[in-house]
Amino acid sequence: MASSSSSPLSPPPPPGAASPAEEPRGGGGGGGRAPVPPYVKAAAGSLGGVMEACCLQPIDVVKTRLQLDRSGAYRGIAHCGATVARAEGVRALWKGLTPFATHLTLKYALRLGSNAVLQSAFKDPDTGKVSAHGRLASGFGAGVIEALLIVTPFEVVKIRLQQQKGLSPDLLRYKGPIHCASTIVREEGLRGLWSGALPTVMRNGTNQAAMFSAKNTFDIVLWKKHEGDGKVLLPWQSMISGFLAGTAGPVCTGPFDVVKTRLMAQGRTGDIKYTGMVHAIRTIYTEEGLRALWKGLLPRLMRIPPGQAIMWAVADQVMGLYERTYMQPAHV
Repeated sequence: MASSSSSPLSPPPPPGAASPAEEPRGGGGGGGRAPVPPYVKAAAGSLGGVMEACCLQPIDVVKTRLQLDRSGAYRGIAHCGATVARAEGVRALWKGLTPFATHLTLKYALRLGSNAVLQSAFKDPDTGKVSAHGRLASGFGAGVIEALLIVTPFEVVKIRLQQQKGLSPDLLRYKGPIHCASTIVREEGLRGLWSGALPTVMRNGTNQAAMFSAKNTFDIVLWKKHEGDGKVLLPWQSMISGFLAGTAGPVCTGPFDVVKTRLMAQGRTGDIKYTGMVHAIRTIYTEEGLRALWKGLLPRLMRIPPGQAIMWAVADQVMGLYERTYMQPAHV
């Protein structure tokens, strides 16, 4: 006799088959349900990027000024921020916001979207799961793609704007993001917008390989959240996972970030102090010491982990809304 939950016209399930209520929920990305589509992850990342940029731009300005400080004019984060605000006005702490916000929006959209596509390519065809090596490779690939297509040209413009002192347009070489980009192309060629591309690729590739793997691990260990399982983390849970995942990258990639900033700031014409990534590392080490290769580390740690916390708090809610709306199993 058929159970009360079965339709009298439905054939009985084969022996050993799971009932609808027992069907797997994709706990490890393993085939219980389709993953969140790349375009949804891209949209979630872009929204998170806007929020991050608005909150953390002053810290990024301070980081850039410290990394460009060869003479020791700034005695630390607080002194640098206070000096900039006192000498140039509080608005100077948001210099470069337009390219910074635009680049974060596009970067996170590309990062989360391309990582999702690459993870699909690295999935085991039988189980649908992504191995630890697959996550690392997907993250590194996403970092390389974002570095070449988005991050490098936008950061060149941002750094050129941030290194300018003062607020009077008449005294500034670059009047704004568009004028800055057009001036660089006119004086240095299109390649000028990709100054420092190699250390940027190394920095972003390493960062994203670590970040995506760490975020997934912290979600599982701390909250028992597996991708595609329909569980939506609370914003504070996403912030903790994102913050922890964002701490390792700055420590590991400090020299790449310092070299990237120096190469982008000097341009490709005029006084060329550094001829490339290796030459820059060697020169900075010889002239300023080993610690100089981690200049700006503290403001990076003040910006990147909180930035990842903010971004993931927004992105997880967007992806969670999609999972709740379109990926929950039907109630029977």
